[in-house]
Amino acid sequence: MKEFIDSFDKMFESRVRLAIMSLLMVNTKIEFKELKEKLNLSDGNLASHITALEKENYIEVKKQFVGKKPQTTYSATRSGKKAFADYIAVMEKFLKNGTK
Repeated sequence: MKEFIDSFDKMFESRVRLAIMSLLMVNTKIEFKELKEKLNLSDGNLASHITALEKENYIEVKKQFVGKKPQTTYSATRSGKKAFADYIAVMEKFLKNGTK
């Protein structure tokens, strides 16, 4: 069992980062405002988790102006998608092994 525990990506130990990546796995991109509303987070709390995922190169941040309004969107990078898929695979193995 310990080998499974050690295999989990620590980046996804946070339920917020896990939720962000889950949303990005089923959406090509998502805006800050939508993430904030779906996860019911403050600006600062969401921003700190986004920064952590960005530092790991798990998400890409795109800032632009739409008309005169700033818009920030996020998308999962290739390495972020792989890390998340690996996390899910380890979780599935852990669950299967735990039922034996």
